[in-house]
Amino acid sequence: MANCKDKMQIDKCLEILLEHVNTKIDMEEVALMDAVGRVLGRDIVADTNVPSFAKSAMDGYAVVSSDVASASAASPVRLQVIGQLCAGEYKDFDYTKAHAEESSATGKALRVMTGAMVPEGFDAVVRQEDTDYGMDFVSIRSSVDKFQNYCHVGEDIKKGTVVLDRGTVVLPVHIGILASLGIDKVPVLTPLKIAIISTGDELVLPGERLDNGKIYGSIAFMLGATIRKEGLQVVSMELCRDHVKQAVSLLDEAVKAADVIITTGALSVGKKDFMPEALKTAGAETLFRNADIQPGTPTMASLLCGKPVLSLSGNPYAALANFEIYFWDLAAKLMGSDNLRPRIETLPMAEDYSKKNKSRRLVRAFAKEGKVYLPAKEHQASLIYNLTKCNCLIEFEAGKTVSKGDKVKVRFIKGAE
Repeated sequence: MANCKDKMQIDKCLEILLEHVNTKIDMEEVALMDAVGRVLGRDIVADTNVPSFAKSAMDGYAVVSSDVASASAASPVRLQVIGQLCAGEYKDFDYTKAHAEESSATGKALRVMTGAMVPEGFDAVVRQEDTDYGMDFVSIRSSVDKFQNYCHVGEDIKKGTVVLDRGTVVLPVHIGILASLGIDKVPVLTPLKIAIISTGDELVLPGERLDNGKIYGSIAFMLGATIRKEGLQVVSMELCRDHVKQAVSLLDEAVKAADVIITTGALSVGKKDFMPEALKTAGAETLFRNADIQPGTPTMASLLCGKPVLSLSGNPYAALANFEIYFWDLAAKLMGSDNLRPRIETLPMAEDYSKKNKSRRLVRAFAKEGKVYLPAKEHQASLIYNLTKCNCLIEFEAGKTVSKGDKVKVRFIKGAE
């Protein structure tokens, strides 16, 4: 696709990008505890009931509810106790031995502890506080409804239920669910591999000496940490001097190791903005360039050997904002996981925004209790410290002011919620 000379709406840019990528389907099995944060490779179907047996919800006596319908403190019902079960125990009770003329649980009680199996025939549990704690015979001082204090087979999960869908990002609670089903190996998609190339003669790595005119490169670390937090893999983070030849070499290396390449800097129209040239030299096909958005108008997307390259601004906030716009939908498409998509809501403003922007603008903000605020007073593309007060971006339309109470489109920042 030819270079886009005119500015396109970001929605169209994203549409073009997603049209040129396909879902990644490689899968592997990992140990249960290693699955957290990973994307499920197939549906998880329960092959057993949870619980797999009827059990007591408290310490007490398993009974037939109709036997104790008339029980009260003034007129207790006396039942024969045929045994005791604690959690984890099992006994095959022969009711005829306990009461020869009756082969069912009628007229009997079974001492049970919380979590203990409730044998067939009993349909409720009387809490021990409503009894005299009898051993051979027990006096029941309160009635119970059928299935009171009683956990049914499959009460939590029924056999055959799809408990987790393919594409789900595994959370700690999901680990508990999988464990309850006895699953110790989890099928997950192999994580997307992302390579990040940061350009600029001025950049040095954290920990290195900071000479005059130099700055620490922060963008790759900010984006890389977000990527890793969502269960994806950063395979390389490279600094590139302002030189086309080195950029082409790094792109060639990255495309061999990664599924997605992210570049930052060297993207506008300055003397050293060489990334478009480097991508062309490397053989990349441009998908879009220049979007009607501030900051980050020069943002560019390409295909290199069939793999997406997302080229972002060298200004930290501009890079982050446009990364949020494009990367998560791209990752969701590649991984087949809608859970990776950004959370977008329409919320009322808690204050006025009186500036008229020439282009659609992404403004850092903070959403809470159903409203969105503007805690940051400085909005330069080079600033990131005040993002510690923010958890979302507002998309303000071009040429419009916004008043308190007006609804705006809010895009939540991954990792900041």
